[in-house]
Amino acid sequence: MIGLVLDSSAVLSWGFADEATSAGDALLREVQSGRRAWVPALWHLEVANAMLYAKKRGRIDQAGVEKFLATLQGLGIEVDDQTMALAWSKTLNQGENYDLSVFDAAYLELALRLGLPLATLDRPLRAACAKAGVKVLL
Repeated sequence: MIGLVLDSSAVLSWGFADEATSAGDALLREVQSGRRAWVPALWHLEVANAMLYAKKRGRIDQAGVEKFLATLQGLGIEVDDQTMALAWSKTLNQGENYDLSVFDAAYLELALRLGLPLATLDRPLRAACAKAGVKVLL
């Protein structure tokens, strides 16, 4: 089973019943079963920020946040150690080339560098993957 890069949008669907999909649930089961998943170093901040705003909007309570984050923590997701070193070069260039935020470009750069598919629900990032020749999951 080939590894993958996980965008924060893909994993956030695991935390909210109204965003759940069968494809997303299947991806979660694959990662739980040992499919290797990689994320750029900013991923934890993006997930935490989404949880913060979801809690402020009343979409999730503290217990739900803690349960969701514990689930993610138990998945053994690999954090890329090159994200910051490449931020001002390759990642910035990917953002310019594919009209992405640097945050989204970090996922594309990682997928390209590792030669892995990218799990994302983000439309601009999906479009950039198509142009860059990166397989998109979900």
